[in-house]
Amino acid sequence: MLRRLHIRDFVIVDELELHFAAGFGALTGETGAGKSILLDALGLVMGDRAESGVVRAGQSRAEMSAEFDLPVADDLTQWLDEQAIEVDDDILLLRRVVDQTGRSRAWINGVSVTLTQLREVGGWLADIHGQHAHHALLRADAQRILLDTYAGLGDQVKAVGVAWQQWQKARQACQRAEADAAGVAQERELLEWQVKELEALDFNVEAWRELEAEHARLGHATGLLEGVSAAVDALDEGEQPLVGELERLAARIAELAAIDPSLQEFQELLSSAAIQADEAVHGLRRYRDRVEADPERLADIEARIAAVTDMARKHRVSPEALADVLAERRARLDALLSEADPVALQEKAEAAQRAYATLATALSAARAPVAKALSEQVTAAMQTLAMTGGQFEIALQPTPEGSAHGNEAVEFQVAANPSQPVRPLAKVASGGELSRIGLAIQVITSRAAAVPTLIFDEVDVGIGGRVAEIVGRMLRELGVQRQVMCVTHLPQVAAQANWQWSIAKTQRDGETVSTVAVLDDAARIDEIARMLGGVNITDTTRQHATEILGLTSAA
Repeated sequence: MLRRLHIRDFVIVDELELHFAAGFGALTGETGAGKSILLDALGLVMGDRAESGVVRAGQSRAEMSAEFDLPVADDLTQWLDEQAIEVDDDILLLRRVVDQTGRSRAWINGVSVTLTQLREVGGWLADIHGQHAHHALLRADAQRILLDTYAGLGDQVKAVGVAWQQWQKARQACQRAEADAAGVAQERELLEWQVKELEALDFNVEAWRELEAEHARLGHATGLLEGVSAAVDALDEGEQPLVGELERLAARIAELAAIDPSLQEFQELLSSAAIQADEAVHGLRRYRDRVEADPERLADIEARIAAVTDMARKHRVSPEALADVLAERRARLDALLSEADPVALQEKAEAAQRAYATLATALSAARAPVAKALSEQVTAAMQTLAMTGGQFEIALQPTPEGSAHGNEAVEFQVAANPSQPVRPLAKVASGGELSRIGLAIQVITSRAAAVPTLIFDEVDVGIGGRVAEIVGRMLRELGVQRQVMCVTHLPQVAAQANWQWSIAKTQRDGETVSTVAVLDDAARIDEIARMLGGVNITDTTRQHATEILGLTSAA
């Protein structure tokens, strides 16, 4: 459950430190006092998107943190281990900071996390039902998602969606092959010619580089031979060979070094130069003997180079990329050959359809009993919410070819009176009826959820009187199983709470700020009286408030 919420510089909240209790708690106060602001702050801590407007005027950033008991959930424990987030004393501390630009940072138990990670862990900790949540029930997709979520069918729905996409892709391949058979044949013919031509070229990048080097040598063979021969003559075969001269100089300096040892260093340098010059002579002779002008080989190489460069120019790539071009053409040709086989394409499409049908049928079988049970529970709840004789039904209407969501469309249907047939919720429910039905659905589905904290933000809009008292009792009963909080303007609902806070706006140093007061029994009487009687609280309204709270305590 939620233990603590700390808020600083958020909208009209300067700083609040709130400690929460178990059971059913009511948050009350005048409109605009900041009741929903507290829930907005909690939503941000749990991963909602942030905007720059949440930072209190004149401040650089807003900070929020929430402390939760660690729920007993193996998948959450595994998730925390995977994220390397340590847990001490079974406490999870979520923290969020939002700056003036709307950018934010988040932490879980001191470990920096992404917004996605924060939202993931928040899903295990609390569920916030917004004040307009019942309006979402008018949308077909929201109805389907609610049923599948309640039934725990998320993995099956995802698998059906993937199978549907694969089936549609296979169908489209068949259709393309039929519609563009001539174009495919023409492209295939061109690719076959290109692949044959490239394969005949037998191009290899490494061999190409060696060929370029050999071409450079043969193209300059005469100049190379002349230059190397001149170097050999100068070093060893001329009238005054340098190698012999270096050796004589080294010997002469050696004689002088016997007189002056300081010349020893230079004698060693000359000896080394003579040795290296001699090694160069031997190497150059070997090179001279190996290199020879070969016009025929040069012509063959130039012909090969011309063939490769022509092919590269034809495909508008560098010669080194020809191997990649061949691989690309082969891959495309293989794809066309498979796509051009109508029998293979049809078999693939039929296999994909069978795979989809198997998964979709299993999903339908899993939906049906849950839809029936939820329909009965909501119908039973309607009888207590001033809709006696009303009926709620979740219709699973088959679709001819199915969809990415299965073989049926999910539609919420309702009959407000016993004499009426069920019709789509979006067409027949009035505002008040929609509020009551929506609240019943939220409470019932929340009972089955594993989330330990449930928060309802003015979900009781559009009801009042005896129905409001019943709604309050529903929330109080739900609070026996888990922590429940409700922002409400209805005294009948607030009176059913185990604990109550009053949120108000006050002026402080010229600024409007939101404050929270924990109400004792006497303060609760005054607050309930205010909710009953408005501005002027009389002894009669206080007496009425006392009676409502007395009924609560006696219940």
